[in-house]
Amino acid sequence: MIKPSKVKFASQKLEEDFNSLKEEDPLKKSIKRAIKDLQENAFFGIQIPKRLIPKEYIIKYDTKNLWKYDLPQGWRLTYTITVENEVQLISAILEWSH
Repeated sequence: MIKPSKVKFASQKLEEDFNSLKEEDPLKKSIKRAIKDLQENAFFGIQIPKRLIPKEYIIKYDTKNLWKYDLPQGWRLTYTITVENEVQLISAILEWSH
């Protein structure tokens, strides 16, 4: 199933961290590619089973689902999918880690 989504960062701090990466940084280029892919299809990543969602994410972000998008060099981006205004899917980036 292909469903376009609007991509947001889960926090202002995370967005600032992303913006502070240099344009030529391979990580920033990979995250930009991930954002483009998620805009085209919210379900592009791999869904993490509910039982494996870290309690920290449930408490901090009130997430009910978790997805992983593999980035190059062992990095990964984690995101959750929510619905806005009963029509628009939102892919909220929670973090990227190594």
